[in-house]
This record gives sequence, structure tokens and C-alpha cells, in this order.
Amino acid sequence: MLLPPDDEYFMRQALREAQAAYGDGEVPIGCVIVKDGKILGRGRNHMETLQDPTAHAEILALGAASGALKNWRLEGCTLYVTLEPCPMCAGAILNGRIAKVVYGAQDKRLGALGSTYNILSENPINRKIDIVPGILGGECLDLLKSFFREIRIRGPKKKLAASDHPDELSAAEQVPGRNLSELSGFEEVDSEMDGDIDGEFEEDS
Repeated sequence: MLLPPDDEYFMRQALREAQAAYGDGEVPIGCVIVKDGKILGRGRNHMETLQDPTAHAEILALGAASGALKNWRLEGCTLYVTLEPCPMCAGAILNGRIAKVVYGAQDKRLGALGSTYNILSENPINRKIDIVPGILGGECLDLLKSFFREIRIRGPKKKLAASDHPDELSAAEQVPGRNLSELSGFEEVDSEMDGDIDGEFEEDS
């Protein structure tokens, strides 16, 4: 099946944000918000950098897009994110009146767009939000797997160099234009590193 070129194009922009988060030692999740073919806001996971539990890629991108429009009502906008949004981000997407959400990899623990919860499709105010899953999902998942392999080798405290990971976009792919506990549900990274999160984002056995 051929992908709509705009969805793949903008998901690659979200992937670039995720790769920048990787270089910062954050779980590599990235997001862009688009309206009429223009990127209004970008965000990447900054929970560790900012020491802020709300600093998810989607939240930061929503704030940037609202600032660009000088309006919190993001009607007609599409949100692209490399990992299925969590319940907090899904609520913010609903409140921001985003028209469409496109995501890459599923989050089988905290995914709020169908994997675990259905916050947008079952919202009590009957707001219609289109959901497109799985765009570049393999690449988004591979970046997460790479990050957790690095964490296992280097430890969760060490900042990773952006050039160290193998999944960086090549020059030909460049287009103009959640920490571990966020994904696993655990606060203590070290004690849980060999637990459920490994199985979710590591190679299938």
C-alpha cells in the first residue's frame, strides 16, 4: 500500500526530533504539528533535561504550535508523533482540537489511541479526530530499540552523542522544513532495566 506522501514526509520530520532527543540522552520520541502543509510546532521528549513530568514531545509541540498561531485552538492541524501518545498527551490533543493524529510505533503499555486505551475515539464530547497508526512504525521502533540497547551498555545517566547511534537519517533523507519510565510505567530505571520494557522494545525472540 502506498503511503500518502505528506504523512511519510512529516513523520520523517518527527523522527528527526526523536533522533535529537536520543542525542540528549532522552527516550527518542519526536513530534511535529502541521497545518496546510506547514510545520507550526516541533517537540521532542525533554523529561530528563527539564526534570518535568509533562515535557513529552506532544505537549511541547502543542505549546509551540499554539504560540505560532497565537491560539490554543489547533483546529485543522495534524499531529505527527513517533510513538503512540500516552493518556496525558491524548487529553491535551483532545483539548487542543487537533483534527488528525498520525503516529509511528505502538505503545503497548500506555498507548491511548487504541493499544491500551481509546481516549480519542471514545471521548465524551464526541469530538471527531482521525487516527492513522503505523506510519514509518518500523523505523520509529528501531530507534527506540537502539536507545535501550545503548542504555543497557552505558547506563541511564550518561548523555548519548547524537552521532553514536546508527539510526541517524542520511543526508539524502533530510527534508527542510518519554524517558524510560514514561514508556515502562516504572520510576526506578536501573532496577527494572531487565524487566518488561526490554521485551517490548527489544528484538523479538
